[in-house]
Amino acid sequence: MLDITDLRVAIGGRDVLGGVDLSLQQGQVHGLAGESGSGKTMTGLAVLGLLPHGARATGTIALEGRDLLGLPQKELNKVRGGEVAMVFQDPATSLHPMLTVGRQLTEHMRHHLKLGRAQAREKAVELLGKVRIPGPSEAFGRYPHQFSGGMRQRIAIAIALACEPKVLIADEPTTALDVTVQAGILRLLRGLCDDLGLAVLLVTHDLGVMSSVADQVSVMKDGLVVETGPRAEVLRSPAHPYTRSLLDSLPDAPAPFAAEPADGAAERSQEDRRADGKSA
Repeated sequence: MLDITDLRVAIGGRDVLGGVDLSLQQGQVHGLAGESGSGKTMTGLAVLGLLPHGARATGTIALEGRDLLGLPQKELNKVRGGEVAMVFQDPATSLHPMLTVGRQLTEHMRHHLKLGRAQAREKAVELLGKVRIPGPSEAFGRYPHQFSGGMRQRIAIAIALACEPKVLIADEPTTALDVTVQAGILRLLRGLCDDLGLAVLLVTHDLGVMSSVADQVSVMKDGLVVETGPRAEVLRSPAHPYTRSLLDSLPDAPAPFAAEPADGAAERSQEDRRADGKSA
């Protein structure tokens, strides 16, 4: 679905990515792990052409064979949100505080999908229900500050999915949330990946998060991918010393990595249970 080959990004003459290679498959979650400053977020931003001013990217970012780095700005604007979408780390800053949830959900649907106002509203309410927002019709007219952090992140995911993208980039989507809410968001991403056939790039520094949801794992250090492979293989038998050091730094390592990816039978978060109760 998405193949990144020898991606290099330089800012002010300094290389922040030194030749990244990644491959995302349809229906799979690909985890991208590493410490702060390793280049994880920069890789995601490069896919959408959202690099800082003065940054220069080279290499290939191929979406179903089409190189995004070579696209004119007008064509790239059609890809953003339409074919590739991104969920940012903090929904408190990625959601506009002065616009209703409904406005933020329907605005780019009407632009990319050319939907009328009524059609866009119907689709938006359906999406809010899909990401388990209680009372989606009422939520449509509310503002972000009226929701909890976990619910705001679910709304951000709904916005990212609004135009039916092929690739979803989730940049540290659980960092600001407590552990029970984290579990609900991860199960949501896993379920959406399975149901919609998305290719998901999950950026995180938390290998525990990675162990519960990813199919494939890549580990980044100093702007390079130092190890890639199936989740169980990388996390149980790491080939690179840096991956082993990341695992050794965890207080419970390596116990968390025995678990299979979370599914519907897993323990559900408090927010999931509240959502069920309100929906009923």
